[in-house]
Parts: sequence; structure tokens; C-alpha cells
Amino acid sequence: MSTGWSWYVIALVALNIVGCVWLLWWTSRRRPGDPAPEETSHVWDGDITEYNKPLPRWWINLFYLTIIFSIAYIAWYGGLGGYEGYGKWSSQNEHAARKQIEDAKLEETFRPYANQSIDRLAGDDKAVALGRSIFNNTCATCHGSSAKGAIGYPNLTDGIWHWGGSPERILETVLDGREGVMPEWGTVLTGMGGPDAVDYTIAYVRTLSNPDSIRNNFLAAKGKPLYEGVCVACHGIDGKGNAELGAPDLTDDYWMYGDSKESLRKTIAEGRHGSMPAHRELLGETRARLAAAYVWSLSNRPPEAQGGP
Repeated sequence: MSTGWSWYVIALVALNIVGCVWLLWWTSRRRPGDPAPEETSHVWDGDITEYNKPLPRWWINLFYLTIIFSIAYIAWYGGLGGYEGYGKWSSQNEHAARKQIEDAKLEETFRPYANQSIDRLAGDDKAVALGRSIFNNTCATCHGSSAKGAIGYPNLTDGIWHWGGSPERILETVLDGREGVMPEWGTVLTGMGGPDAVDYTIAYVRTLSNPDSIRNNFLAAKGKPLYEGVCVACHGIDGKGNAELGAPDLTDDYWMYGDSKESLRKTIAEGRHGSMPAHRELLGETRARLAAAYVWSLSNRPPEAQGGP
């Protein structure tokens, strides 16, 4: 907080304290000419009289003590903008201290699973349960609580892995993240094959899962040289993709951004940029291993599930 804002806060605090003191003093004093507490002239039924007696002095003094306490509290804990209190207390330090205590508890919980292989952890029901809770707290925002993903976010329950589905590759993805980039090819393809070049390419891509279907398919035949001139570098001549680059297999029935013609046209012409954040600093390696083990178990649950780490 800047010095200017600190002085603004100080002025507000001082004004409120002085205002409270003045209000107590002004409302508790009796002025010359004030009627006695019994002389309100408010009488009912002949003998029921309304009095106007001031608060007891001890009660008013308690209010003054609360003001004194507030001044001492602000002086000790700090409450004057960016100026530190005499006790050197801050919410940041308090949070850090509490976090250290809770982190120690978590470390004790996760210690039995440190440095264990993903496939071994996936066979431990308790480890999988811990991994599920970590996944729900960290990963479900994008992949969903069922891990089935959404448009632009991969389904983690099937056997399709753009970056590789081995336990080591999955752990690497969780720890260090991924950057999947599909370049814009609309202008390049148009220059190679005319205004309908993107549609020709889409037609050919759809035949990759069944190469024989290219026969008598005029559009796919025109798209084949376009694919081989532009797309083959990442997706391969057979369309099987490249896990080292994150290039998806185009021969299966899974399309992360949808398989409609409009979606495919946007993907090819305008490109895509998918980002999986790194979780090494957020989770630490052991918790990342547990989350990775849970994800791997969704499609690779070992038959010999173990009962403990």
C-alpha cells in the first residue's frame, strides 16, 4: 500500500476514534437548564411516570475502555494502512504459519506414497481415493468431476492420449504441463488448392480411419495432396499422430474440439492452442503422482489391486 493510501486510512481511523469519544462525551453530559430525570411530564394512569435517567457512569466508562482497547489493538496488530504494528503481526504471516502446520499434516499423509510408480499406486485403493480427491480439487474444473472432459478438454477415461498414455508420460503431463498448438493453415491451404482447400482437407481427413473410402470420393482425392503437403509433418502419412508433439491420431473417432464440419474447418483454418498448466509447484511430486495414478487407473485399472502402499 502506498504512503498516500496509508495516510488516508490513518485519517479515517483517527476520525472514527475521535468521533466516538466526542459522541460519548456529548450525549452523556447534562446541560444547564435540563429538566431533572423525573421531570419528563410523561405520566400515565396517575402514577406511571417516564424517567429520562442517564446511563450509569460505570457503563459509560466501559465504552471509553473499549475505545482504549481498540487503540491498543490497532497499535499492536496494525491497522493503519501499510504501517506495521508493534507485534509485527500480519495476515500473511498468520496464513504462512497455519499453512506450514497443515502442510506438515499433508506430508505425513502422503509420505507412504512418495516415489512409488504410477501403476503400483493405481493398484492401491487408498492411494486411488486420495488421487481422486486431489483430482476433484484441482483438475475437475477443466476435465469435469467424471474426468470425461468437454469441448477443448480431453476425456481422461478412454485409451486415447495425445501426449502418450504411459504412466511416466501422464506424470510428466501433470507435473510440467503441456502446450498443444495447431497452427493456422487456412491461408496456406487456400494458396495451394484454392478457396475450398480446407474442405478438401477435411474430406480426406475423414477417410483416414477407412482408407478404402477415398475411392470415388472426389473431395477427399483433392484433399490428399493438401494433407500430405501440410499436415503430414505432425500427424504422419497415415494420420496416426505423434505423441511427442501432442499431435492427435486422426484415425480414431475422438475429436477434442468436435467432429462437425464447422469445428474441423475452424481447427484447420484458424488453428487451436490448448494449454495444460504445470502442477509441480502447486501439488508437489507426491500429490501429482497420486493424481496421475488416479487418472491412469480410469482406463488402466490393474487387475491385481493391492490393499496398501
